[in-house]
Amino acid sequence: MLTLIVPGLIWTRQALADLTFDLPLPAFATFLGRGRLRHRPPQDSAALLAEFTGLAAPLPAAALRWLALQEHPGETEWLCLDPVQLRFQERTVIVDDPLRLELSDEEAAALAVSLASTLAELGELTVISPHAWNLRLAAAAPPFQALADAAGRSVSGLPLDPAYAPWRHALNEAQMILHAHPVNQARAAAGRPVVNSLWPWGGGRLPEFGKRADSGRHDALWSNDPVAQGIARLLRIDGDALPARFGRATARAPLAVHNALEQPARSGDALVWREQLERLEADWLVPALDALRGGRLDALRLLAPGDLGAAELHVGRGDLWKFWRKPRALAELAPP
Repeated sequence: MLTLIVPGLIWTRQALADLTFDLPLPAFATFLGRGRLRHRPPQDSAALLAEFTGLAAPLPAAALRWLALQEHPGETEWLCLDPVQLRFQERTVIVDDPLRLELSDEEAAALAVSLASTLAELGELTVISPHAWNLRLAAAAPPFQALADAAGRSVSGLPLDPAYAPWRHALNEAQMILHAHPVNQARAAAGRPVVNSLWPWGGGRLPEFGKRADSGRHDALWSNDPVAQGIARLLRIDGDALPARFGRATARAPLAVHNALEQPARSGDALVWREQLERLEADWLVPALDALRGGRLDALRLLAPGDLGAAELHVGRGDLWKFWRKPRALAELAPP
């Protein structure tokens, strides 16, 4: 079985109808018509990934990506503290997609060195990749909104609860340092986005897993997200980047996270979202349909997490023989 998690698919019924009315999506329409569709309560992709890998939510993202990109994090409490750009849009503050920064290793290192002393009371800052910074916490941190949930959306300040007071102070100091930093000045002069804040999220310590969990369910996890790759390493299953196309599977029951639609959905970029949907159809759903018909795949389970609602679609090889079930439009994924 191929289990495919696709965040960013869920819009309102009318929006999905308007966005896809002229798109040829024969494989998707066939799956929706022949398969069994079940609507689920609202759920984000991280919670869904935790559910289908047997881990507790919320995921300790910082510890997991340290495991994927560096080494075992031990029993230490970790927190993601990623560089971001906050920009004003009308009367709100928007968190830009962090990947738009395109930071180099040298830029990230220079910024982090300047911020280390400001953050020292909270923990030790380490750059594990230009866009992924971890803080080895000196003490447990309060909960923060996940960066994936905030990116592309308006945000507000940290809560006024006393537990957040040292974080508000440290982040304000960091913003002042970043504003005057030579790296940012050079980027601004070149017309490139600047790093003007840090985003804390994904705190916690690595859970204990002495053996493969739920080994009968998945034997591989494909994702470009280092958090997911850390999960694969924790569960001792194969963990690779998401293939460009679904082909002859090297795993019996892979779990794949296809997140190319997530950010255009959050930012409302309809053109990019439509392009990515067509790629999902051509590179994953058409080959999966061919594999089902040819007996190389027993079943496809597609999961679409979202804030409005979630959907789960299951298609077995035998379902393809149900010719009396007509193709259905993508709008059927929308919450009822």
